[in-house]
Amino acid sequence: MKKRFLYHEIVRYLDHKNALVITGMRQVGKTTLMKQIYDDVKGARLWFDFDNPLDTMLFESDDFNGIFQDLLRQCGGEKPVIFIDEIQNFPKITNIIKYHIDKYNLKYIVTGSSNFYLRNLFPESLSGRKFLFVLKPLDFREIIYFAQPETEAPKGDHAVTNPTFNPDALCSRSLTEFKPLEGLYEEYIEYGGFPEVIVTKDNNLKKMVLRNIFASFFEKDLTLLSEIKDIRELRNLILLLIPRTGNILDITRLASELGINRVKVYDYLEFLQGTFFLYLIPRFSHSIDRSVAGGKKVYFSDTGLLNIIGKVNDGQLFENTVANQLSMYGDLSFYNKRNSAEIDFILNKKIALEAKLNAIAADRGKVMKTASKTGINNCFVICKNYSGMEGTINGVFI
Repeated sequence: MKKRFLYHEIVRYLDHKNALVITGMRQVGKTTLMKQIYDDVKGARLWFDFDNPLDTMLFESDDFNGIFQDLLRQCGGEKPVIFIDEIQNFPKITNIIKYHIDKYNLKYIVTGSSNFYLRNLFPESLSGRKFLFVLKPLDFREIIYFAQPETEAPKGDHAVTNPTFNPDALCSRSLTEFKPLEGLYEEYIEYGGFPEVIVTKDNNLKKMVLRNIFASFFEKDLTLLSEIKDIRELRNLILLLIPRTGNILDITRLASELGINRVKVYDYLEFLQGTFFLYLIPRFSHSIDRSVAGGKKVYFSDTGLLNIIGKVNDGQLFENTVANQLSMYGDLSFYNKRNSAEIDFILNKKIALEAKLNAIAADRGKVMKTASKTGINNCFVICKNYSGMEGTINGVFI
């Protein structure tokens, strides 16, 4: 079985003493990824699934030295690598991991279901003792990799997990290279990148899988990771955010429509970001402080989920897809000048990119004119359909 790109980054740290923590949305493939690492580790290793209460029993003792000795006995006296799935189900484990790292140099590789949990519930004792890796739904590079048997993974660790966005190279390539990928890209826009959705062939079944993923979010993440008492408020906020996809959020208006205060809206948005359900990008600014101020634009982490919850227009859906792809290449912001001139995305404060469902040659000139006010000269248009446009990047080849 081919491996997710993140696998190649994680295995670089197998010999380091720090715990390796894999997080991300539910059903993005964290357990499968960890099992692949488990299979490739040489020597003694143990697997525990904390969704199974029987697997937590060994760690429930207050005698951390005794726990270590029990782990050794299970491996005939050889020090094992410990794999634990779903650590959020047993928060005490973080204290044990810290103790075992410090005293016995014991290696732990674990999964946790969300950044919200890791940020808010992890004890400070693990500070400096863990490396955190975020597994996202498959991006289009990975979908091509998995869909075409002859396709090889990008060469080198950083080419896989820290790719460089090179629009000039993309523009110079022939469209005939990418024409066969159009159908695959349309499917990616419609159904997103959850692994189970990708491998499911029937479109109706794809939608059922996506509904189950959304239901699981409410059943598990809300119950386990938050103190939100009125699920309807969060649900209604999500429904209000759907038509605002790609738009600047007005928190005051959202609070008014929901009948709650602004603080609560901010708390809900923090939770939705912390569980990787959606993300907000700030206004562009050369100043770090100014980039934090003002309204932010909202995008959903998976367009399949976006489509199953509600409906947006084709332009919004394409822009959200592009945002998800560009996020793999670094930090995103947007430029907005008093609502009179806007650039959809500024990548790493260096490249201006406008997403257009349908584009013409003049569109790039408009982006260049607006971007010149920011001091950015590297400008491109990403479009799905174009007419006579030289130097265009089609969304398919990001």
